[in-house]
Amino acid sequence: MPSGITMQSGWPVLKGAPLLLALLSFSAAAQTVAEVTIAGYQFQPAEVSIKVGDSVRWTNREKRTSHSVLFPAEGGLESERMFPDESWERRFEQAGRYDYHCGPHPEMKGVVVVGE
Repeated sequence: MPSGITMQSGWPVLKGAPLLLALLSFSAAAQTVAEVTIAGYQFQPAEVSIKVGDSVRWTNREKRTSHSVLFPAEGGLESERMFPDESWERRFEQAGRYDYHCGPHPEMKGVVVVGE
């Protein structure tokens, strides 16, 4: 039998497999989702700091108004319109500062700061 493999209950078992599974689970769990609420014609919080690979979820908590999230520096990348109680999520793969505003309400501004 190759080194690193033992037999348990008649089945070959790779030594360190539980550690490997724990590390894989930890790396998947290490990615987080920051929450931004849209209420009172504001993004709350207006600034979010995350790490590369993390996501931000915007949720519209207005009673009657739709909103979107528009990134002008990225060629006008814009979410779908979010109606009350709808959400939109984006994952950030590169470090940087991502300024955004609401498409139909440009006075509503926010920023996502993505660090290494």
